[in-house]
Amino acid sequence: MVKTTAMLLQELADYANPAAKIRRMAQNGQLVPIIKGLYETDSTIPGHYLSGVIYGPSYLSFEFALSWHDMIPEAVYTFTSATCGKGRKKHYDTAFGTFLYRDVPITAFPYGTTLHEENGYGFILASPEKAICDLLYTRSPCGSRTELRQLLFDDLRIDENAFRDTNWDDMIELAGLYHTTNHRLLISMVKEMKRHEQHH
Repeated sequence: MVKTTAMLLQELADYANPAAKIRRMAQNGQLVPIIKGLYETDSTIPGHYLSGVIYGPSYLSFEFALSWHDMIPEAVYTFTSATCGKGRKKHYDTAFGTFLYRDVPITAFPYGTTLHEENGYGFILASPEKAICDLLYTRSPCGSRTELRQLLFDDLRIDENAFRDTNWDDMIELAGLYHTTNHRLLISMVKEMKRHEQHH
């Protein structure tokens, strides 16, 4: 369970020196420090449970979400999350893993995510469509649909069959919220794929 220093000081108010008690609990493993002012009582929990607590508002996206949805072959060991309005990347190395936070546009931030609950923890995760749109936002603009296909299927190693199984209407709607060259190309590419499917 995640606890803040303030919560712990309140819980340990009966001790003569609550701050010293917190330090002792951290030393003997009863508390695992996450970042300044945040502790976890269970050292064995998976890191994605903590992503939203470490820095927020945020949700898990980019490579982590694509791996979670089996869209890319690699296992991802960094917990990649999207934030908005922060202006710069944030990076935390913790006992639970490495957490990376990157901005997406405020217009796109609230859409295409789901709250998951596991073992009393809640975490917010991007849909496959949203994770693709978020990732394209962090990449240099492509010059053409062909270049975009290369980026998606060769460089980012997104599984083409898995891509075909995504919800294309959702993808088009989400991509429209980013207003970048990559997203315009994505909309055009997905519409072309839709037309192609309808004719076959």
